[in-house]
Parts: sequence; structure tokens; C-alpha cells
Amino acid sequence: MCKKIVKKHQTYLLLLLAVLFSGTVRAEVNNYVGAYGFVGEWSLCPTQSDFRPSAGVGGGAGFLYELQAGQTYSPTRFLFDVGVGVWGGMTSYSMSTSSKVELLNQRDLQGDVFDYIYNVQNRHDQYKSLAAQIPLLIGVQHRKFYMLVGAKVNTHLLTKAYTTADISTYGRYAAIPDLHNMPDYQFFDNVPLSGSTKTSLKLDIDLSLEIGGRLGYVTDAVGYDVPKRKMECRLAAFVDYGLTDMHSSGNNPGFIAPGVYDCNPSSDAYVYRTTSMIDNLQVNDIMSTSKTTATGDVVPFAKSVNNLMVGLKFTILFQLPQEKACVICRDAYRSSVRGRRGGVKYEE
Repeated sequence: MCKKIVKKHQTYLLLLLAVLFSGTVRAEVNNYVGAYGFVGEWSLCPTQSDFRPSAGVGGGAGFLYELQAGQTYSPTRFLFDVGVGVWGGMTSYSMSTSSKVELLNQRDLQGDVFDYIYNVQNRHDQYKSLAAQIPLLIGVQHRKFYMLVGAKVNTHLLTKAYTTADISTYGRYAAIPDLHNMPDYQFFDNVPLSGSTKTSLKLDIDLSLEIGGRLGYVTDAVGYDVPKRKMECRLAAFVDYGLTDMHSSGNNPGFIAPGVYDCNPSSDAYVYRTTSMIDNLQVNDIMSTSKTTATGDVVPFAKSVNNLMVGLKFTILFQLPQEKACVICRDAYRSSVRGRRGGVKYEE
């Protein structure tokens, strides 16, 4: 069954070779199986957003089938690759500016009106993801050089978001300066905030380009006494860029704070001994958030988020056994007539 499928695909590829390669020389087809591994820098690139691309690292491995086809005795080969693999990575957004959440017109125990302010600084949103990948690539190999281009389909199986930030709170009064760093009044400086949420990334289709070389000694010599390499090792640089939007936009705030100022006095009615204003904060990952503009419009985190990975890839290939050539057929003579003159042609 497998041989029938391989022969069927070879027929289609040989038709394509008729276009890619000129001449009438007999085509040679070799089949390989192997494995690959890669590592690189992984970024999520938002468009029409206040955020820059994230920065991180990713890596993975997989198995592949490769078909090599070309004219006999030619150092140039057409390549067709298909495989399956898994990869994982982590990448992080960093917020360079601070953001504020204001609880307006609150009252303290003295009855004074003030605004309770949350100031968020040094926010980092890190995403960790595990994905399955199916590469589908075509290309060309010439002596030691090779190049592949095509598509990679990524299905993100599990993604989690981790958020860290520093939270400062203070009171803004009309008649006096802002009050800072007064824990008895729940005014705190640089309190660490962290949280994690399970999120999801959509199906991602990447445009992929891979350029590299074959490792080891490569010769163009032909003949029965020339050793044939049954194993190939390759090293290449690659870039994958997403063509589809990966994120699911939402209307969540960056974090959810209590709606009113909680006095909760101790035995001394004028001293607050509680941390409820920062203990009950709920964090949302940045790609699911939105903001409200001055005109009241709700603007999502980004119009789209595209995948980007740049790195190095190592591939090892093993040639599958070939059908043995018919020596009698190969060495046979056949008569040919060209015009009016007869002759004999030796078929290699």
C-alpha cells in the first residue's frame, strides 16, 4: 500500500520536474525519512497596538519524509518535505509605561472625599505554549546549498499566561497633597502582584523560509565505484511568520479592583489595619484586555497578533532502500532510426 502511494506521488512530481528541468534526460527519485530539531527566538507581533512585539525563546523537534528528484548525474535536486512535530516556548510582553485605575469620590472614616488610585508599573505578561506542527515545504538543493519554502500549521494544545507587576496605591485629596506609603490607610508602594490564567491561541498558519547547507563531504562524481551517501545532515537558518491572527480579543480590563474603598477599621476607629484593597485584585492577561479611549470607544489590545520565530534548524535524513536496477535492461542496446540513416544507441 505504501509503495503504491509513494509511486503515485512520484508520478505527480515527475510531471512537475518536466517543467522545472529542461531536457529529456531520465529523472532520478530518492526517498528519505528523518528527524529535525530547532531552536530560536519566539515573538508575538501585535498590529495596531500600543505594545511592541514580545520576546522569548522556543524550540521543538519532529519527524519528516523528504522526496528528492532531479536529472541523473545533476547536482541539483528538487525537494519536497512533509512532517509532524511538536514545539514549545515562552514569550513575554513588557509595559514600559505605567497605567492607573481610579476609584473616584470615595470617603474615609472622617468623611472626607478622596480618590483611591492604583498605579501599575513594570508589568510583564508571559505566555507559555505547547503546540503541534505540520510543515509542508518545497525547495531546491544544489551541491551543498539548499533552500525550502512553504507553510507550517501550528495547533496550540496548551497555553498559559503569567502576569507580574508592581502596584502602588495612594489617596488623592482636593485640599491636601497626595498621601503615599501609609499602610494604615491602605496606601502602599511597589507591592508585587502576580497571577496566572489559562488562555488559548488560535490555529496559526506560518509562511516559512529555510536556507542552509549540507554537512560533510559532498562530491559530484558518478559511477559504480563512487560511494553513495545514505545519510544526510543539514544545518540552516529559518524564519516563520504567521499569516493568521492568533489571539482571541476580549473586553477585559488589565486587572479588576474592588469597586469601593474598604475602611474596615480596627478597634481604633481612625486607623485602618487591612490590605483588602490589594489582596483581592484579579489579573487578566494582556492579549484579552481592552481600553476605553477619551471618546468612549473600546479599543482591543491589538487588531491582530501574528507569530514570528527566527532560529536554527538541524535535520538528519536516511535514504530509503531503492528498487534494484535491471542490469540487463540498462546495458541493452536498442536500434534507433534518425532520418534515413540507421544506427545504434547505448542507453545508460
